[in-house]
Amino acid sequence: QVQLVESGGGLVQAGGSLRLSCAASGRPFSRYFMGWFRQAPGKERELVAAISWSGSTTRYADSVKGRFTISRDNGKNTVYLQMNSLKFEDTAVYYCAADLGLRGPFPSEYAYWGQGTQVTVSS
Repeated sequence: QVQLVESGGGLVQAGGSLRLSCAASGRPFSRYFMGWFRQAPGKERELVAAISWSGSTTRYADSVKGRFTISRDNGKNTVYLQMNSLKFEDTAVYYCAADLGLRGPFPSEYAYWGQGTQVTVSS
C-alpha cells in the first residue's frame, strides 16, 4: 500500500508555470512507476507524464511535450511535474498515480491514486 498526496496546484495566467509535487508514504517509493494524470470537466482522465522507478524512462502526452517535465527524488519519496508555458486547455484536476512494474497510459493500470490538485489557467 502506498499513500499519495499532491500539492502545488493553483491559478496561473496563460504562459506561466507551476510545479506539482506528489509525496508518497508507505511501501518503498523507489519501487513504483509513477504517473501524472489530469481530468478536465466532462472529459476522461488522461495520462500527462510518467516515470520509471529509476527515472531512466519517461513518457509524455503529445499535448505537453516540450512544456512539462516529470522527475522524481526517491530520497524524498516525491515525484514532480514542472509545467511551463501553461495553456488554458491545461486546466484540470491533476492526479498522481503509482503502481509496480512498467505501466502504460490507462488509469486502470494504476492501483494507487492521490486526491488530486486543481490547476486553473486563465486565458
